[in-house]
Amino acid sequence: MTPPPRDGSRDRRIEDPSNLYLIHPASHALLPLALRHGVSANAVSLAGLACGTVAAFAYAQWHDPLMALVGLAFSVAWLVADGLDGMIARATRTASALGRTLDGLCDHGVFALIYLSLAYTVGTAGGWALAIAAGACHAVQSSLYEGERARFHRRARGEALSSVPVPTGPWLVRVYDSVAGSVDRISMPFERRFGVAEDRAAFGAAYAAAAVPVMRLQSLLTANVRVWTICLACLIGNPRIFWLVEIGPLSAICLIGLIRHRRVERRFVHGQAPHSILLSSEQGHS
Repeated sequence: MTPPPRDGSRDRRIEDPSNLYLIHPASHALLPLALRHGVSANAVSLAGLACGTVAAFAYAQWHDPLMALVGLAFSVAWLVADGLDGMIARATRTASALGRTLDGLCDHGVFALIYLSLAYTVGTAGGWALAIAAGACHAVQSSLYEGERARFHRRARGEALSSVPVPTGPWLVRVYDSVAGSVDRISMPFERRFGVAEDRAAFGAAYAAAAVPVMRLQSLLTANVRVWTICLACLIGNPRIFWLVEIGPLSAICLIGLIRHRRVERRFVHGQAPHSILLSSEQGHS
């Protein structure tokens, strides 16, 4: 069986290095096997949730460095499954709202289990407070980052947004999408400028070239970074370090990334985008 081509749904310029060189290659290597045996994307999402559950139980014994490494191994297996389910859905054209909802619930479910296991084993009121605060920060950061990444990929394809999307589906999905899409209203001046561009493909390529640095910064908000940080904090012997990183540095990165991305947009809205970028993009499409 000929291996399916890479779907190109992710721009390599803004991917986390561990995605580029570990997670996505592993997911892609498993794709032909999954397609050959008719494994569904939803089944892989549930398998990922199972791996994440094992990771959470392992992290509940974080005082043992070996168990922290077991937690890391099963967390990586969950990340591989998380990449594979999307690949299967795209390869088989079975992507659906239900599948997207299930994938999101499994992803958040894994982190919720890990947060709970760590908070339970720390066992103090302060630990629970930190875990809850970190979890709230995580939910907001993750939703905003997913919105920023989707925005970048859409624009890089030359697709402008005609109006602010109205979230649909189950209430939990609507809440998540409302946070992810909350920036769309602020970004509409850019979308309107994008929509009237003579060459949207060139305009989108120019935007993407200018936005790559800020998207690389925002890639620190991926699940991968949290997976490595959790394990490191447990190996150090203090899970609170992870929660503090979540609340402090990652929240700062989220805010700085949002501000810098809007600055990139404003340069295009006000005609201050580097003409050399636009020119090179136009020449690249000629």
